[in-house]
Amino acid sequence: MIVPSIDIMNGRAVQLRGGKQPPLDAGNPLELAERYSRVGEFAVVDLDAAMGKGSNRELVLSMCKRWPVRVGGGIRTQKLALEYLNAGARYIMLGTAATPEFCAQLPHERLIAALDSRNDTIMVEGWTKPREGSVEEAIQKLAPYVAGFLVTFIETEGDQCGIDIERAKRLVKLAPDRKFTFAGGAAGGERGLADIAALDAIGADIQAGTSLVLGDLSLADAFAAPLHTDRPDGLWPTLVCDESGKVLGLVYSNRESLKHAIESGKGAYHSRSRGLWVKGESSGNGQTLIRADLDCDRDTIRFTVRQEGVGFCHLKRRNCFDDGYGLEKLNRTISKRMKDAPQGSYTRRLFSDEALLASKLREEAQELAQSKTKDEAVAEAADVMYFALVKTISMGGSLSDIEAELEHRSLRVTRRGGNAKPEFEGSEGKNEWKSIH
Repeated sequence: MIVPSIDIMNGRAVQLRGGKQPPLDAGNPLELAERYSRVGEFAVVDLDAAMGKGSNRELVLSMCKRWPVRVGGGIRTQKLALEYLNAGARYIMLGTAATPEFCAQLPHERLIAALDSRNDTIMVEGWTKPREGSVEEAIQKLAPYVAGFLVTFIETEGDQCGIDIERAKRLVKLAPDRKFTFAGGAAGGERGLADIAALDAIGADIQAGTSLVLGDLSLADAFAAPLHTDRPDGLWPTLVCDESGKVLGLVYSNRESLKHAIESGKGAYHSRSRGLWVKGESSGNGQTLIRADLDCDRDTIRFTVRQEGVGFCHLKRRNCFDDGYGLEKLNRTISKRMKDAPQGSYTRRLFSDEALLASKLREEAQELAQSKTKDEAVAEAADVMYFALVKTISMGGSLSDIEAELEHRSLRVTRRGGNAKPEFEGSEGKNEWKSIH
């Protein structure tokens, strides 16, 4: 797969060639991140920190909180490593600090050892100093402590000459149960697409920056490079899901529609009767493309979208099978009632009377805490979820925001103790709730 790369210097995205002065200003890193996130994880490298010439820490942290990023560049302390991981970085890429001793202090499943090689010599501290040992030796030494490796061939960085596939295969064989990503010389055009497909076939990725920024490698074509199909019409089945992963429908994509979707950030597909079909152009039920993924067999695409309007189906339903289910359906129902509930109705009272809503939240949480059977717990939990959604929606949030927060918390490495606040310890009766609040 393609892993787009954003190298940051003085707050700007840049591209280096051969590890020398940046020849290319690639623009606003946040704008690049918005686009790159549509094809999954992307890499962010703080070049200033790597070279000891400053830091773009705040900018990188903000990117960790918004997108699925791999972060590297100048991460040489456990404190900074944990800060990026706790902020939501999927992985941190360690170069200078990639030693067994340092890695052993961190969760190995979130670590990538960045091995930057110039003519078979490992370079550290922003490619400014050599380190003893070969790439091969480093892989064997670090494999027990990391989830994967990023191998960069510095001498070809930015030259777009292509990846040495045979050498990549030899390196992968040294640690076949680790994920490999290769960078340095990612080519544009057909050569670049062939390299992506060849590496994907052995379970490895390509990290690319220059070829994407220059437009020599299309982001959509790079994403699609590993895809294949046995359909006579060459179309790729595309499963459309909402932010929670629930299926909205099955459609088809081709190269044209995929490129339109990834470049525009909209749900765009191939209609066998109309050609390019941008969802919502006629119905008003548009889609924002959050992310595209390939399945394990590389013959199906999944679009994760934010669905607008009444739903995905032409029958004005949430999806092509029914009108939704569970919390997602409740979220839509409450949102609709907030807008059109008649004056005097209970729903309107909940939205307009903060004290009433707060009381109901405390009441239902207390009843859930006091439940003694499964049925009681289920019923009371349903009440709590209902009133929690009312509160969240009244404040401008949604179920998807709650789910995103839970996902973000799952990435934290350091956690609080989780003890109850003193005023809640041992509280079992409603009278105690009242005395507190």
